[in-house]
Amino acid sequence: MKTYPPIDNTVTTTTIKQPLKFLTSSQITMLDEALAELGEYGELHLVIDKGRLRFLVIQKSYDANKWNSSDL
Repeated sequence: MKTYPPIDNTVTTTTIKQPLKFLTSSQITMLDEALAELGEYGELHLVIDKGRLRFLVIQKSYDANKWNSSDL
């Protein structure tokens, strides 16, 4: 089984100097969590419907040359 270094779960806050035009703060948190879960390879796709973020599609990829049957 592939192991990854531990994620630094310390809370970091950032002040944004201008108002957000599209994402809410909870959506930003959701994106950050999804990025942290991707592992070594992967993609995030944002699905926009009627001008709003509707879905976040997470696609994990595995290196075929380093495949272990227990990696899924």
